[in-house]
Amino acid sequence: MMNSSLLRLAAAIVLACVFTQTLRAADDDWAADAVWYQIFPERFRNGDPANDPARASLEWPINPTAKWRLTPWTGDWYVRDEWEREIGPDFFRDGALDRRCGGDLQGVLEKLDYLAELGVNAIYFNPLFCSRSMHKYDGDSYHHIDPSFGPDPRGDAILIAKETGGDPATWTWTAADQLFLRVLAEAHRRGIRVILDGVFNHTGRDFFAFEDLRKNQEHSRYPGWYVVDSFDDPQTKRDEFNYRGWWGYKTLPVFAASADGNDIAPGPKAYIFAATKRWMDPNGDGDPADGIDGWRLDVAPERPAKFWADWNAHVRKLNPRAYTSCEIWTDAAKLIADGGFSASMNYHGFAIPVKGFLVDGRITASQFAKLLEDRRAALPPHAAPLMQNLMDSHDTDRLASMIVNSDLPKYSDPEKIEYNPNGITGPPAPYKIRRPNDRERRIQRVVALLQMTYVGAPMIYYGDEAGMWGGNDPDDRMPMVWPDLKFAPQAIDPRGGQRAADAVGFDADLFSFYKAAAALRKKHDALRRGDFRIAGISDVEQTLAFERRLGDASLLVVLNRSEQPRTVRLDLAAETAAKFAKPRVIFTSSNEDALTKTEFSAGVLAVTLPALSGTVIAP
Repeated sequence: MMNSSLLRLAAAIVLACVFTQTLRAADDDWAADAVWYQIFPERFRNGDPANDPARASLEWPINPTAKWRLTPWTGDWYVRDEWEREIGPDFFRDGALDRRCGGDLQGVLEKLDYLAELGVNAIYFNPLFCSRSMHKYDGDSYHHIDPSFGPDPRGDAILIAKETGGDPATWTWTAADQLFLRVLAEAHRRGIRVILDGVFNHTGRDFFAFEDLRKNQEHSRYPGWYVVDSFDDPQTKRDEFNYRGWWGYKTLPVFAASADGNDIAPGPKAYIFAATKRWMDPNGDGDPADGIDGWRLDVAPERPAKFWADWNAHVRKLNPRAYTSCEIWTDAAKLIADGGFSASMNYHGFAIPVKGFLVDGRITASQFAKLLEDRRAALPPHAAPLMQNLMDSHDTDRLASMIVNSDLPKYSDPEKIEYNPNGITGPPAPYKIRRPNDRERRIQRVVALLQMTYVGAPMIYYGDEAGMWGGNDPDDRMPMVWPDLKFAPQAIDPRGGQRAADAVGFDADLFSFYKAAAALRKKHDALRRGDFRIAGISDVEQTLAFERRLGDASLLVVLNRSEQPRTVRLDLAAETAAKFAKPRVIFTSSNEDALTKTEFSAGVLAVTLPALSGTVIAP
């Protein structure tokens, strides 16, 4: 049976449901001012080698050989250790996902000043909760930070073992939990908000409720939490225990739906609500100031909208200023509205169109503008300025490698832009794993400029600003390059071919560019909260200009995707023309600043840009 604490919470959830729609407040609009930074914790910074993961912590369901050891942070990523070669011959299939590099919360703490210098004021953490995996989307619980991210993994494990996972009254604060709260406090002291990854669709097999279910079968204290097709019959030698895993993966058992299918089961729902409150109000005093600032919700379309509506109401009752962002790769409008979310990760409305135009150069400026306009217009009015405008993430190629491989995807329909062409089995044979060249970096800078000037909040995937590249999982999860570390060059081809060595290291020039672009956005309210209007398009010349306006303030952003210098002539409306009679270039993505020029005559603004560049013009 469900314990009394969770039963009381479940009853409170039912009573709160009638207020679901009215509790979606507008106080989360601080996110319009955000510059997001996504941290994949295991690969960001190893600040405390004493807590590095041990082989024993990986043994189930993964079983690396006895020679397993931590993967060197600064080594050639494609060099395989002896234990990996013992598993098998393929880099991507045999050992890459078993690697650990030792990233932890002490490392994040050490680099908060780096993020503040970059201009970051909001962090999204990939899962931090207990899990044996590197990615931690197969959690053991939602109420504890993984011990390997904290200072005392062994002591934390002892404390956790004394709890009854489903009973919040037994929960304690581990050393890792307390270190996270310190990171949170230090982030807040620097004006940086923090959201966590909520993986409320499925768990790992070590999750306390599933572990009890597997051990006790139909006599488990957590009945109805999972989708069980059959229990084991102790009278046979076979194991008949069968259950539903996420997309068929048995390592990821899925939470059951409610009896009517419109919600999730009461047990896991009550537990999720309790864990949510724990991180949003750690002191339990009703003041959310010491708690996290919101959540990113994994595979959100796979849970019923009613669950999300109830959960979002619960979140905003705890903190009316909380921000919630759902992961969805397609049209987000209905899920945001029905589920009560603030916004979503903007794959559909930003990343995919930008890849088609700026990265691949395969759709026209007109097609690109129409995709931006149509997909933004479809969103609930409150959501557009709050969308997380990412280009890459832990689930995609890195932006730099998308650009390097922009000749690979083949598509003719701009609605079907290929965005995620390879997976954990490794990239296709023609995929280029090399360092980006100067031309490709120029494109990256134009993309970053658009991120900082378009409607919505830019989100940087860790290391993009430092020059990192890499294909999809696992190559998008290489250890962060830091200026105080010396990295071995990448000289090995994981597929056995010949390869020229690529130097690996912190790109100070690129970092400075991202820093300046973030400062530009912070300085101008119109870039964060202003209206958006297309000011000029040329499909022939591959150029696009738009205006951001807030009150009397106005800025023009002009992009040149062509391989040639262009002069963009904008026939401005009278009101806008009056403002731009004496135009000033205040920002350019090009290192060739002297080649970016403006001239105004008879209501026409002429902007000359170098190839593959963008600029921002002020009155």
